Amino acid sequence: MSTPGDYDAVRTDIKAIIPNSNWDDGSLGPLFVRLAWHASGTFDKYSCTGGSGGATMRFSIEANDPANAGLEHARAFLEPIKQKHPWISYADLWTLSGVVSVEHMGGPVVPWKPGRKDVVDEKKVPPNGRLPDASQGEQHIRHVFNRMGFDDRQIVALIGAHSLGRCHGDRSGYEGPWTITPIRFTNLFFIHLLKEDWTEKIVNNQVQYKDGRDRLMMLPTDLALRNDEKFKEIVEIYAKNKGEFFNDFAEAFGKLLELGVDRSDDLLN
Repeated sequence: MSTPGDYDAVRTDIKAIIPNSNWDDGSLGPLFVRLAWHASGTFDKYSCTGGSGGATMRFSIEANDPANAGLEHARAFLEPIKQKHPWISYADLWTLSGVVSVEHMGGPVVPWKPGRKDVVDEKKVPPNGRLPDASQGEQHIRHVFNRMGFDDRQIVALIGAHSLGRCHGDRSGYEGPWTITPIRFTNLFFIHLLKEDWTEKIVNNQVQYKDGRDRLMMLPTDLALRNDEKFKEIVEIYAKNKGEFFNDFAEAFGKLLELGVDRSDDLLN
């Protein structure tokens, strides 16, 4: 057991379990980034509900949201670290795992500070349906992200997390990786999005898109970034300038992880 407040020890333990030969492409990193993202992306700026504060995915309502399918594995992989460091909240552990993973996979250092608390009242769980729906277009994207307080540039930067990982037919129904380096944080998502000739492909009765060699995939929400004029301008910037994408992603992801965080004591009452 570590000393309470020793977040460096937690970071070290997270980093140690990221390489995993039995998981997708040999890394848990993309899974932890998705956990941190989805735990935070339920925030609603109008009602000030949801977000990373509270770790509400511990409750069945949010855990069973179809958008969170597969994240039970992420939470299970992190449970031994929680048991070793019982003083850290799940809310801090989950968000920190995403930050450590981004950096471990060659991405930018994302600003992160502790202090999130785990709610004990199930009534504080936000309703399902707040996370992005991959089958939708630009209007839906703006609705979801504007509700969290993000502008167009931040939206494109955050969706750039699709440089990591892959989709699974038994979870989202979609299948395949977005890039040729799914466990390296790069700007390849934007490069592929612009340069490849994406054609429709039906997988599990859902529309997704394939490149010319059918080795990579894109979601309808991804293609929306290329089809919308304002989004595309930002995509083109990130495709040409990895450093600019990294800087914007670090800022936007850090902001995402702060949504719904209440560091007062009132949250537990």
